[in-house]
Amino acid sequence: MMEAESVGVPKEAGDSSDLSSSFVTKINVTSEGAADGHVTGKVDDEVIVNGHSDSSNEDNNKKEPSTDNVKIEDINQNERVLTEKIESVSMKTEESNISKNGSKEEIREDVITKGPDTDDNETNAKTAAETKQNENHDTISKNLITEEDKTNTLQEIDLENKNENKNVEEIVSEAKTVEITKTIQETKDLVENDVVLQKEIYEPKPVLLSVEGIDEVIPADSWSTTKRDGTVKIRMGTKGNQADKPVTLITVFKKTSERAPNHLALAVKRDSIWKKWTYKQYYADVCAAAKSFIKLGLEAYHGVGILGFNSPEWLISDLGCIFAGGFATGIYATNTPEAVEYVAKHSEANVLVVENNQQLQKILKVWPNLPCLRAVVQYTGEVAERKDNVYSWEEFMKVGKDVTDQQLQERINLARPNKCCTLIYTSGTTGDPKGVMLSHDNATWVAVAIATMFKFVFGSEVIISYLPLSHIAAQMMDILIPVTMASAVYFAQPDALKGSLLGTLQEVRPTGFFGVPRVWEKFYEGIKIKARSSGALKKKIGMWAKGVGLKGSHAMMNKQSMPFGWGLANTLVFKKAKTALGLDRCRFFMSGAAPIMKETLEFFYSLNMQLHEVYGMSESTGPHTVGCNEDFKICSVGHNFPGSETKLANPDEDGNGEICMWGRHVFMGYLNAPEKNNEIFDEENWLKTGDLGKHDAQGFLFITGRIKELIITAGGENIAPVPMEDAVKEALPCINNCMLIGDKRKFLSMILCLKVNVDADTAEPSNNLTTDCKEWCKSIGSEATTVEDIIDKKDAVVLKAIQDGIDRANAKSVSRAAKVQKWSIIPRDFSIPGGELGPTLKLRRPVVTKMYKKTIDAFYTEAEEK
Repeated sequence: MMEAESVGVPKEAGDSSDLSSSFVTKINVTSEGAADGHVTGKVDDEVIVNGHSDSSNEDNNKKEPSTDNVKIEDINQNERVLTEKIESVSMKTEESNISKNGSKEEIREDVITKGPDTDDNETNAKTAAETKQNENHDTISKNLITEEDKTNTLQEIDLENKNENKNVEEIVSEAKTVEITKTIQETKDLVENDVVLQKEIYEPKPVLLSVEGIDEVIPADSWSTTKRDGTVKIRMGTKGNQADKPVTLITVFKKTSERAPNHLALAVKRDSIWKKWTYKQYYADVCAAAKSFIKLGLEAYHGVGILGFNSPEWLISDLGCIFAGGFATGIYATNTPEAVEYVAKHSEANVLVVENNQQLQKILKVWPNLPCLRAVVQYTGEVAERKDNVYSWEEFMKVGKDVTDQQLQERINLARPNKCCTLIYTSGTTGDPKGVMLSHDNATWVAVAIATMFKFVFGSEVIISYLPLSHIAAQMMDILIPVTMASAVYFAQPDALKGSLLGTLQEVRPTGFFGVPRVWEKFYEGIKIKARSSGALKKKIGMWAKGVGLKGSHAMMNKQSMPFGWGLANTLVFKKAKTALGLDRCRFFMSGAAPIMKETLEFFYSLNMQLHEVYGMSESTGPHTVGCNEDFKICSVGHNFPGSETKLANPDEDGNGEICMWGRHVFMGYLNAPEKNNEIFDEENWLKTGDLGKHDAQGFLFITGRIKELIITAGGENIAPVPMEDAVKEALPCINNCMLIGDKRKFLSMILCLKVNVDADTAEPSNNLTTDCKEWCKSIGSEATTVEDIIDKKDAVVLKAIQDGIDRANAKSVSRAAKVQKWSIIPRDFSIPGGELGPTLKLRRPVVTKMYKKTIDAFYTEAEEK
């Protein structure tokens, strides 16, 4: 979900939540070019290159070989029907490569390395039989393929023939019914086992609380507010979910805990053992935490800041604060002490909950500047530095034991659907972070709408929590939807985004997965590096299957029949790819928070993983438009999710206008910031996003730029930077980050960052090129291994190849004015610690412009001198 532009802060060394950290090995993608480029100057160790703005060279990237005529050897000449089917969907390989040098073993290996065992024993048997098709006639004659194997294979082909006569809706519906039934049973089995374990460990004391009356809407005369205790009109409609009765998050959670008391709610692995909570225990701990917050001095409508990596304690603190009448306030774990101080002071936080001593030290440093702060709670480990009013988690959960249910009930009675429930602070890429006030109705209505759209099954979904919970996307996936649908939430390890997430995925096997683009890119790179080490036959099979997969995904997109070979490709490749990623039970795959490249989308489409983009912002409680399995289009952010509305303000001749939103997901307003409220709402109270978009003939929304990021050249041409930046990264696999420049300038220029290794603990970029970047250099004839090898030694081979890539990107530009004429490689990649990226990895363009002012000025000074 895209967030409104706001400000980030540099990351401190040693923090654990940098989204850019690698957890799957990177791979190399080569590109070639033919245009010339040359170094024209050097400013502060940065190479400036004068390119060719008028180049129209075609992209000379090597294309993957066609798979149209590839064959697999006949299984048996007597099996004429089977042979005809397989020949049309299989690979051709030389007989000598099959019969010599242990090719049997190679063929029997998985196309993609397998993950944990699955329940698909029958499918695995089929797979073994079908892969034997690739053995030569001599091997077949030795009866290595049994009659049962042949029967299974023929049944697979027969099923495929039947599927060809069905439309895509029937096929998808049948598959979903099977998968949902299987998932429900698996989850029930898991929960039954968990209940036995939990009763032995912890039987919570019943909490006697009432939600009577708190779902009544308080009359209000405005659509927005900036006051802590303010109320707003709810943007209800007269039909569908727009007319649903408003309800508080407290009511929703209480009813779920009563409906599914013994269902698995939370699970975290500590000391190699999963510690788990049922919904009954989860609810009891939330109530206990709420009492402790009251005891520690939390006042109504004041904040509880939560600073650290995802954990059950994070969620318990968040909901406990809401029960106690406060504002749950997530703080980015990467924030500096000064940035933490800003959020704590602005939210008037009475209590701060921190993960560990590292985060505690930030608070101790700024505590004298926080007059509202009364206590700090550390939720993991022992408190290393004992201070007054600093508590361990165990101490915290006991401190409120004397607070009565009646005292807690009085705080609960303050809640209403149209009052503030939680605060989401924007990341601050363009100024100070703003406190986004989300109402109870915002939270509960969106959770139900998304769960309904994606057909969540109550009590049967499994989610992995790993993205920063200070972001609305993670809160929606990990807190709001689960307490609505009784989903099981498993927490990844703190080093998830540095390498351990894949293992957690393989162990937990979630039923749905949401990732930011960089996560999906890492998956992409990891699968490609595995495939690169495969034998020739497996590469051909994989290439063929991916071609079928991409056609199949497009058939789903266009509501057409599935392509021939779909079933075989699914068995040989797609299922194994999903299993290797731990996504074999997933029914939906989502990407959000930033734009994702078309190349990445198509890769997952080719593996039968229809990756859907979600578009929205903190101010829309997360989503606004989204693609889903039944309704999607590549590179589009989908249609409005049910109950929301879009208008495009001031459209140009091509239909591009500012995206404006209406619906019950639109936030209450910015806390204590009336001037910002006036900017974000138009005269009709629609939420203005600052994003540019347009609809196609089918009503799919496409994001085309951002108003604040638009470059207006000296010639008056408006240029959106992101499409050109994406084109350059697509043309040059050696580039990790880049930024287009040219506002009020005579022409466009660009700053480029090479792909380098990043310190796993500090997230600091090094000078050493990544393995795939070095391999790309080697493929074009360069021996460079560091950034200095290229910019200090002015590596002509690399510089020319980069210019070739710039020329290819320029060939896609809409006009001459939109072409990059000069570029520079800078010595250091953009990063959170460096300040160029915000906590959600958004590019902080004003910061980069200021940091590299000399380089930028040199682009244009040199041109003026000429």
